[in-house]
Amino acid sequence: PPKLSILNSCSPSQLEGLCSFLQLSTCPEPFLVRFCSWLLALSPDLSYTSAAILAEQLFLRRVLSLTQPPSRHLMAALTSFCSKYSHPFCRVLVAAVLQEPGEGAEQTKLICELVEECLEPHSVQLLLSQVLEVPLSEKLLPVLQAVLGRQEVLPPELLDLLVLTLCQQAPAFATSLSFAKLVTAVLTVYQSQVS
Repeated sequence: PPKLSILNSCSPSQLEGLCSFLQLSTCPEPFLVRFCSWLLALSPDLSYTSAAILAEQLFLRRVLSLTQPPSRHLMAALTSFCSKYSHPFCRVLVAAVLQEPGEGAEQTKLICELVEECLEPHSVQLLLSQVLEVPLSEKLLPVLQAVLGRQEVLPPELLDLLVLTLCQQAPAFATSLSFAKLVTAVLTVYQSQVS
């Protein structure tokens, strides 16, 4: 709707207030899908800051509270939003999931699915750099595996950081089959760059 063009003229605090007034963080999921489709049609595109605020307001609480696989409506809304605003999405949501203590199995599966299906290459690189900034855990190994499954060309410095991290963390994962698969994947996908 034309009224949504107001999103482009709001300051960050006004946008947060508008999201709160519209109760976007708790709106029904079918409406969330429709709202995200409206965002895709918005012209001009949202600024990075506005998209980051909307990612937080629309999805953060829902994703962090997942205890079972996301509904098809939530998945459709996430995929839709990520298709256009994957960079701010990664900065806000992926960062929050990585910092959450505990297993976070559903959140990890969700990130893996988004990596495999809809993140753009530059966002996959951003996500990889975010993962490498936190201590590795069994929870994060599937995310790294999903990134490697994309077989993206990584900048040399990011590939070096990945290899260095795996080398440093190897003793802690001496009995981990997932870690062994991850190292094998790195050696397979990037064999020409890893000595």
